[in-house]
Amino acid sequence: MRADARRNYERLLTEAGAAFAERGTEASLEDIAKAAGVGVGTLYRHFPTRQDLIVAVLHDRFEAMAAVARDLTCDDPGRALREWLLAQLRHITATRGLTAELVVAVNNPESPLYGSCEALVSTSSGLLAAAKDAGVVRPDLTHADLATVVHGIAWSCESDPVRQERLIDLFLEGVLV
Repeated sequence: MRADARRNYERLLTEAGAAFAERGTEASLEDIAKAAGVGVGTLYRHFPTRQDLIVAVLHDRFEAMAAVARDLTCDDPGRALREWLLAQLRHITATRGLTAELVVAVNNPESPLYGSCEALVSTSSGLLAAAKDAGVVRPDLTHADLATVVHGIAWSCESDPVRQERLIDLFLEGVLV
């Protein structure tokens, strides 16, 4: 990529990240291009679809989530699971509307977000398996249960991290043994 094209690309990612955080994933692409100081044609040359832009904005965040999960491997699998669920909530709610995008993507292999979702599912499943192996959670708890709770909490109290943490703790009281 030429230097000017790379700068445009980076400005578009920065402005899209800010717009998605403030106005959600349905933020105006024209407004994003304008804020980045480029024309909408430049935006579409770099990102042919809204989904392509969302994936690009979230790429580094998904990588950071994988790093968080790796760092959570510890002697206390129950605490690691709690910290992972809270990290997922922070990740999801940092971008308004991301919950809906992820719920669709996780069940749709054609979605550009599917690969990133699969990586998080694998990570989450590993932490859940460690908690089961340690005997600290109910044996019938599934990754789908965890995902449903996280997305439900994200949807219902997107801008209230204190309430999110309380709800995660209430959920865990019901599944920890």
